[in-house]
Amino acid sequence: MLDGDVRRVPGLRREEVADLAGVSADYYTQLERGNVDGASDSVLNAIARALRLDDAERLHLFDLARPDAATRLTSSRGLIRPSVQRTLDAFTGGMALVRNRRWDYLATNALGRAVYAEIFDGQTGPPNHVRYVFLDDRARTFFVDWPAVAHDTARILRSETGRDPHDPGPADLIEELSQTSAEFRAIWAQHDVRLPAAGLHRFQHPLVGMLDLVFEAAELRADPGLTLLLATANHGSPTETALRRLAAMTARVK
Repeated sequence: MLDGDVRRVPGLRREEVADLAGVSADYYTQLERGNVDGASDSVLNAIARALRLDDAERLHLFDLARPDAATRLTSSRGLIRPSVQRTLDAFTGGMALVRNRRWDYLATNALGRAVYAEIFDGQTGPPNHVRYVFLDDRARTFFVDWPAVAHDTARILRSETGRDPHDPGPADLIEELSQTSAEFRAIWAQHDVRLPAAGLHRFQHPLVGMLDLVFEAAELRADPGLTLLLATANHGSPTETALRRLAAMTARVK
C-alpha cells in the first residue's frame, strides 16, 4: 500500500477486498472512485459482504448506485393527503408525525405537537428535526442523551440523502448546517449512515418531565419519500400518565 493510502477495511488491502468480492482490482478501484454505473446487484452485494457492511450501509451503497431509481420515487414536497392527516388525528394514544427526507415535519397529531412543542414553535424556522437538534440550545436538555441523538440524526440524514441524490432539499439543509454548526460539520465528516431509528427514546419535557417513548418508523408507500413516525408509552408506565397530563394541558390551551 502506498504511503498516505487509507484502508477502507482494517487489515484488508484493496486487492484483497476485490478478491473477496470476486472482481478485479482495477474494477474495484473504479467502484471506489464512484464509477458504479452498470454494476449489477450481485456485484454490489458481493462488495457489501466483503466490506462487512451493515443493513444501513448496504442500502446506502445501493442508493448511491441507483440514483435514477430513487429520483423516480420522490414525493411531491410538502403535500399531505387529507386521509393521512385524519389517520394521525385518530391516533390519540401517542405521538404521530410525518416527515420527509430532510426531516421536515409536515404533519402531526395533537400529542406529537405537544411533545415536540419546541420544534414547532418556530424559533429555528419551520419544524425540522435536524435544525432543532443542532441549532436550538434547548435540544441539549430536551434529549436526555443529546450526543447520541445528534450522531444518529446526522447518520440517518446521510442515508436519506443517498436515497435521492438529485433532491436539492436535503443538500440545502446540509449546506446550511455545515455553515452554522461545527458539531454537525464534524459528525457529517465521519460519513456514517444508519436506518431510521426505532426503539426507546428518552426526553426531558419542560412541562411533564421524563418521557420514555418507543418509536416505530414506516415509509408511506402511497407517498414515496415520506415517513410515518409513531411513539407510544408502555402501558401503565409513568410516561403514559405524563402523556395524558400533557394531552389535557394541550386541550385546555386550545
